[in-house]
Amino acid sequence: MTAPIFATLGCRLNAYESEAMKELAEAAGLQGAVIVNTCAVTAEAVRKAKQEIRRLSRENPGAAVIVTGCAAQTEPETFAAMAEVTRVIGNTEKMQAETWQGIAGPDFIGQTERVQVDDIMSVRETAGHLIDGFGRHRAYVQVQNGCDHRCTFCIIPYGRGNSRSVPAGVVIEQIKRLVDKGFNEVVLTGVDLTSWGADLPGEPRLGDLVMRILRLVPDLPRLRISSIDSIEADDNLMLAIATEPRLMPHLHLSLQAGDDMILKRMKRRHLRDDAIRFCEDARRLRPDMVFGADIIAGFPTETETMFENSLKLVDDCGLTFLHVFPFSPRKGTPAARMPQLKGPDIKARAAQLRVKGAAALLRHLSAQTGSTHRVLMESPSMGRTEQFTEVDVSSDQPEGQIITARIEGFGTSRLTARAAVS
Repeated sequence: MTAPIFATLGCRLNAYESEAMKELAEAAGLQGAVIVNTCAVTAEAVRKAKQEIRRLSRENPGAAVIVTGCAAQTEPETFAAMAEVTRVIGNTEKMQAETWQGIAGPDFIGQTERVQVDDIMSVRETAGHLIDGFGRHRAYVQVQNGCDHRCTFCIIPYGRGNSRSVPAGVVIEQIKRLVDKGFNEVVLTGVDLTSWGADLPGEPRLGDLVMRILRLVPDLPRLRISSIDSIEADDNLMLAIATEPRLMPHLHLSLQAGDDMILKRMKRRHLRDDAIRFCEDARRLRPDMVFGADIIAGFPTETETMFENSLKLVDDCGLTFLHVFPFSPRKGTPAARMPQLKGPDIKARAAQLRVKGAAALLRHLSAQTGSTHRVLMESPSMGRTEQFTEVDVSSDQPEGQIITARIEGFGTSRLTARAAVS
């Protein structure tokens, strides 16, 4: 028998959880199975999950196919109806050792309970299974899961449940272990990261966690935070941006739109000016700060003028990395019941945003020529700067190490550099 095959779709949190599942499956002795960890953020993500399941089933005849993740949580019946699927397990169940022990047991194939998906809204704790990093260059630490907000377009709270936080002490101990293992960069991840702490005693904020990590883990060279909701940025987070050089100058913002009426219809908690003001404040505190952002193209009722406001937001906020989502109605969400735009119009607007994003990235790349950066090597020839910009290095370097590199040029999406002679 062979080791299980894992296929991961979607976000970094899914990638983290797939690594945890690998450890759980290995401990249970599971062999010869295919596990697909799905994403539900768009209808396209669900379609791709089905496509991946069929492909893996064809390539691994006779293997048990286990489907989990957000799409399995939100529409288990869809996957249970697929002839290729042996078992559907939910987002809570996938992180429990007893689930994998049952799957690895001799009676697994004959079990009649093909769907093992409980009510995610009843979950009150984060998953207890922590991993000590994955990959050899950057470690991801899950500090939060779930979301208490109900944006009208989003199905994710129904896949992840309500917000819950990992206590600061647990996070810090894990980061200390990661540093001891040689990791030079740690990324804090979660579904709604800026809600961290609201369910903990004393209701600490994300900035409190960041400051505490940097104080108590002095040997950690680089700390990143992943996608945040800028309206929830607290005073200590802004203080860390201003005063802590080990906090990397790159923030990915959940903006979604640049028009106030669309933001209200999305049930977002910020307006256009709030986003612009945050970017101005953060860049004033940290002049080398760069921003990525999620923006949805073609939200229901979006007019050309409203869309133009989203296009202008790229310049007004000084965005560098765009993650563009063509609007996709998710069954069960309020936005799915709103007047929809035509598919070709949504596609065209997404394309315009991507062109705008490519131009913004090119401006950023061109501005780096002649500068010197500290680059974390992700492979022998490619790494990322402090601002998370990809760099091709002219000579092979040790993976996972931070090197000094002089930027000599750029392509359409990456910098080119020469490692400095030490």
